[in-house]
Amino acid sequence: MEYVTLNSGVKMPMAGIGTFLLTPDEAEASVLSALSCGYRLIDTANAYVNEKAVGRGMRKSGIPRNEIFLETKLWPAFYEQEDAVEKTLQRLGTDTIDLLLIHQPAGNYVAGYRLMEKAYREGKVKAIGLSNFHETQIREILDICEVKPAVLQTEVHPYSQEKELKAFLAKEGIVIQAWYPLGHGDRALREEPLFAELGRKYGKSSSQIILRWHIQSGNIVIPGSKNPQHIRDNLDLFDFSLTDGEMEKIAAMDQKKRYYVSTPEMLKSYAEMVPDVDGQK
Repeated sequence: MEYVTLNSGVKMPMAGIGTFLLTPDEAEASVLSALSCGYRLIDTANAYVNEKAVGRGMRKSGIPRNEIFLETKLWPAFYEQEDAVEKTLQRLGTDTIDLLLIHQPAGNYVAGYRLMEKAYREGKVKAIGLSNFHETQIREILDICEVKPAVLQTEVHPYSQEKELKAFLAKEGIVIQAWYPLGHGDRALREEPLFAELGRKYGKSSSQIILRWHIQSGNIVIPGSKNPQHIRDNLDLFDFSLTDGEMEKIAAMDQKKRYYVSTPEMLKSYAEMVPDVDGQK
């Protein structure tokens, strides 16, 4: 495993497992599978409605809590609730969250950020950050924050490399974390001839080549899966390295092609949506 040190001083694994779209049973099983084969970064969110299951999986694994990097995200409906972080901790069954993010730039996200800063000062959260924010919104937070965001979680993959955004983040000491690291299941991306060629050279799949490119580019990755073999394969990234020339060839594939683009209408709907976090299994 390779690690990055966040601006809060916390070490974060470069590769982990995401639990987006997993049911509670699937999330618990995936967390158990991931931890058993060496993962130490788990990503979830209020909105995934599987935080309780993620917590169960962590406890059932037998891995000491201090060896697991746990990441979750606050949903807009809870940004103005003073006990939002405490309730998130209760659902996860833990005293601390290693990284807590604002999930969407919707609703009163400044209030949500203030909640996270308070939790950070109280030692309930070891690092805080943002998800799905663009540069203007990030600058807004930087202008008012008392605790600087450590991570931006956003869509990144070879077709959308976010080079300008990454340069801005690097100057601010903020690390980027990629969701949709494999292009949201885009077969055209995974079937690029370059990835097949590199896969033959290194004895890896196209997905493993793409994930290795992320790691060497400084992107933390959290591919999601409920398939135990895929979970194992997605961590088998640390016994080879792409050359500078190969990295340059992948860099040239950037099309600034995103699969997810938020709109004012979508953000409004996010602010109005209330996940059934209390009813989860």
